[in-house]
Amino acid sequence: MWDWSQGLHQPRTPRSSCIDSGPSRVGLLRVLRASPALQTPPPSRRRSRCSCRRDRCSPPSSPPAGLPACAAQPPPCVTSGLGVTAHSPRASASRPLFGSDPADGFGCPFMLGFIIRPPHQFLSLLLCPGLRIPPLSVLCAQPRPRTMAVSSSSWELPLVAVCQVTSTPDKQQNFKTCAELVREAARLGACLAFLPEAFDFIARDPAETLRLSEPLDGNLLGEYTQLARECGLWLSLGGFHERGQDWEQTQKIYNCHVLLNSKGSVVATYRKTHLCDVEIPGQEPMRESNSTLPGPSLESPVSTPAGKVGLAICYDMRFPELSLALAQAGAEILTYPSAFGSITGPAHWEVLLRARAIETQCYVVAAAQYGCHHEKRASYGHSMVVDPWGTVVARCSEGPGLCLARIDLNYLRQLRQHLPVFQHRRPDLYGNLGHPLS
Repeated sequence: MWDWSQGLHQPRTPRSSCIDSGPSRVGLLRVLRASPALQTPPPSRRRSRCSCRRDRCSPPSSPPAGLPACAAQPPPCVTSGLGVTAHSPRASASRPLFGSDPADGFGCPFMLGFIIRPPHQFLSLLLCPGLRIPPLSVLCAQPRPRTMAVSSSSWELPLVAVCQVTSTPDKQQNFKTCAELVREAARLGACLAFLPEAFDFIARDPAETLRLSEPLDGNLLGEYTQLARECGLWLSLGGFHERGQDWEQTQKIYNCHVLLNSKGSVVATYRKTHLCDVEIPGQEPMRESNSTLPGPSLESPVSTPAGKVGLAICYDMRFPELSLALAQAGAEILTYPSAFGSITGPAHWEVLLRARAIETQCYVVAAAQYGCHHEKRASYGHSMVVDPWGTVVARCSEGPGLCLARIDLNYLRQLRQHLPVFQHRRPDLYGNLGHPLS
């Protein structure tokens, strides 16, 4: 039971759908919108498990307890042999319900699950008739009483897309893959698409990294500026191998996070300040400083159609001072484009991202590299979006693809009002951890 006095309600247990992608799998993507609590089921109710396989899904014969009757029968599918089964997602921290939490027209918060294929193969499934929504697969949770009026429809909230790719040393093939995902994000109505660190390429060694790198005014970034104009959406290019102005003197590059607006203009650049020089047993040693220089400063948060975005890159997430500085400078969304290792990933990836979201009360967006890039390197994947309560509201599954989430800034502001941690800090005792940006 929540003990806060206003605007809160009992935690809710949403359910999602699981859709098999079939033999031509690009990736199962779960889009968890309006992310209420993901709870562990009570002892009296055993958690059902998704029975998806590569070739089929076995739909349930009857709807799980608490779901409307419309979930009992699988819908007619665009692709033959495709099945849908309901299941309870992995347990997560309970989240309070504020009045601004988006819901459908019936006061029914819901989560989305669907597959991203190439545009000509995109699936459109509808489980609950009567909802005025884009053609996505929807499974409604049971309607519950609300303590406050809904301030806005979920479909009015800005939509962001988080792309997951497997970069290789082939720059043109990497661009083709990223462009396909960006165009799909635009088609689905996203206003901002996030690409992971090293979206341009992942080389086999430092020498190849330096040879393939380009300046910001080079051909590759020119293609992305044209793509942003063509699609009419903002692009977060999460880690571009940049030959800076000091290239001739240093023969080293910067790991540069570039933010483009919908007109293709560069509105912000952040050069990674914490370089990943680590040796983890079982994982290929990382020596980023062999080819890369650390950035000299942080970048002030940038206003975008989704909110004020604070820029960071991968290894930066291990340093909370950076995220605190961005939050105190006004950031509402922190972004950590990454190429996280396959050993540290399972242990630290989600934990760190959720911690950064909770301590800053910001949305955290983390586009990630996935899979084997070449014989020397592999990445963990699991691109995700975390809300200010610390709940994972969108997540990519295995393989290239994208996930979507809506950004509810009203929810963020209400959470900060009810839990005003920044007002309770004691710099007189421990100093200003993460000094506000000037």
